[in-house]
Amino acid sequence: MKGTLALYTTVYPGVEPYLPDWYRSVQEQTDQDFRLWMGLDTISVNAVRDVLGVDPKAVWVAAPAGDTPAQVRQRALAKIVGAHEAVVLVDSDDILYPSRVASARAALRESDVAVCALRVVNGEGQDLGVTFALPSSGGADAVLPRNNIFGLSNSSYRSTVLRRCLPIPGDAMLVDWYLATLAWLLGARFHADSEVGMAYRQHGANTARVLPPFDSAQVARDTDRVRGHFARVQSAPLPTAAAGRLNEVGAAAAEVDAFYRQVVLQPAVFDRYLKDLNVLAPAPYWWACVAHPALRELWAPARSLS
Repeated sequence: MKGTLALYTTVYPGVEPYLPDWYRSVQEQTDQDFRLWMGLDTISVNAVRDVLGVDPKAVWVAAPAGDTPAQVRQRALAKIVGAHEAVVLVDSDDILYPSRVASARAALRESDVAVCALRVVNGEGQDLGVTFALPSSGGADAVLPRNNIFGLSNSSYRSTVLRRCLPIPGDAMLVDWYLATLAWLLGARFHADSEVGMAYRQHGANTARVLPPFDSAQVARDTDRVRGHFARVQSAPLPTAAAGRLNEVGAAAAEVDAFYRQVVLQPAVFDRYLKDLNVLAPAPYWWACVAHPALRELWAPARSLS
C-alpha cells in the first residue's frame, strides 16, 4: 500500500518499564514512512517523555479523566481513520520486529485487515517458545468468531474498513476482538502473515492469559468477558448481509452461556474442566480457555437415544 500510514499505541500507568524497549523497536523499523500516534490513558505526555528520555514526536491523543480503555482507543482511532489510509496497531509493552511496518504495508495492498504471528516472551523479554499464528488453512474463519488472534499489537487495518467498525462501545473490554469480529462480519479481506512480527509479553497486567496453568478465578473472569463480548457484537448495527455470520456469533455465544451455567457455576464440574484443560494445553489463541471444544461434553453432554 502506498498511502499514508499510522502506527498507533496506547500508553498507560504500569507500562513504563517496557516503553524503552518498545520505542527502540519502533526506531529500528526498516520502513520509517509512518506517523506515530500515541493514546494517553491516565498518563501524561511529560511522563512518557521522561521514561523514553526523548520526545518521540508523536501525535498525542489525550483522554479525559474517567474515559474507559475502550473510549481512549475509540478517541484515537476515530482521528486516525480520518487522517491516514491505514493503521498498524502495536501494544506499548511489546516489541516490534524490524520488518513489522514493512510487512503490514505489503499485506494491506491486497487485504483490509492484516495480522502477523506473535512470539510469546515473559516480562523480561525471554522467549517462551510459543507462537501465536493463524492455522495454515481456513484463514480468519478458522478462529473467528469463537476465539481471537487479531490483537491490538499484531493487527493492521485499512481505514475504509476500520471506520465501519467504529464506534467501539465504551464498556467493551475486548476491543481487539470486537474490531476483528465486526470486520469479519462486514466481509473484510483478511491476510495472515506467518512471519513473526511482534514479541508479545506475558506478565501480570495482561488482560488475557494464553499459557497454562489456568485457574478457576481466571477462567471465570474470562468467561464473563467473553459473554460480554458476544453481547456487544450482537448489539452492533450491522447490514443485513452480515446475517449469516451473525448466526455463527449467536451459536458461539450460546455455547459460552451453556458453559457458564453447566461448568463455571458447578464447582465439581469446574474442577474437572480445569484439570483436563491444563493437560490439554490449548492452542495459543486468546480466550481458548473458555468453553474449549475438546471438553464440550462437560456442558453439552450427548443425549441417549433410548
